[in-house]
Amino acid sequence: IISGSNTYLYIMRSAILFIACMLLLTSNSRAVKVDKDKSLLWRISGNGLTKPSYLFGTIHLICKADYIWTYKMRKSLEACEKVCFELDLDNRETMVAASEGLMDTSGKVLKDYFTPDQFKILKKFVRDSLGMDIALFQQMKPIALQSLMEMKSAPCTDATSYEENIMRIAQKAHKEILGLEDPSEQVGALATLSSDSVAKEMLDDVANFGKSKQDYQQLINAYKKQELPTLYGLITGSEGLGDHMGALLDDRNKKWIDRMTGKMQQNSVFFAVGAGHLLGANGVINLLRKAGYTVEPEK
Repeated sequence: IISGSNTYLYIMRSAILFIACMLLLTSNSRAVKVDKDKSLLWRISGNGLTKPSYLFGTIHLICKADYIWTYKMRKSLEACEKVCFELDLDNRETMVAASEGLMDTSGKVLKDYFTPDQFKILKKFVRDSLGMDIALFQQMKPIALQSLMEMKSAPCTDATSYEENIMRIAQKAHKEILGLEDPSEQVGALATLSSDSVAKEMLDDVANFGKSKQDYQQLINAYKKQELPTLYGLITGSEGLGDHMGALLDDRNKKWIDRMTGKMQQNSVFFAVGAGHLLGANGVINLLRKAGYTVEPEK
């Protein structure tokens, strides 16, 4: 671990937030009915709540030209007393603890997942495209490096993050920042990913970097139009995480509902989670409705 390093914390935070974006791009092709409403922002009310809370679907990486932040989004955030992400991103101790899931404890270092020729190609890509020394990632699981590689899919140099921006707004307004999970749960979710499989995907990403950019832009086009059905179609029409979707998406969503309930009963909360968590039979919207809440698009 590069203890106390801002570079290290940046890598770790990017990998954790990247899960949300990754879940938008991969799935196991489950056909589930989705709401036709075009909205990333949802109002949660009823079931004994004295004040409404809000659910917002984020995407970790987006060019500033594509960034949308509507009047309703701003006012909903302002109206809430607290802000809640998947993890408490404002807590350095939480982020350092979560980073343990990115360290490779198998006895391997990064280069051990590749042939010498493959690692040479990867090293050059990291230097030329990421502007970083691959040595920074030697003690980490391949997912840490893959996260930063995916970030380079954005066709701009001014990419921004919804989580980071929402957190800055909350801090400025002195709103408490919360998390739906503790670090050990993020670690457990990451542990379901096979490092060998991720390493193979990384080589494919390097070889097909142009297609990755096209896939990213297709996703962004749907996101900035707030077309959840289109986003869901992109998810279910692709291949990737497969059997890991239960641990990375569905199981986590189910755990979140009781935790969201507890927080909403005490305060109005602006929940900002990866947009992939909103959709499907086990999506947060449907699970909240099953729990007795009224969840409506806030346009």
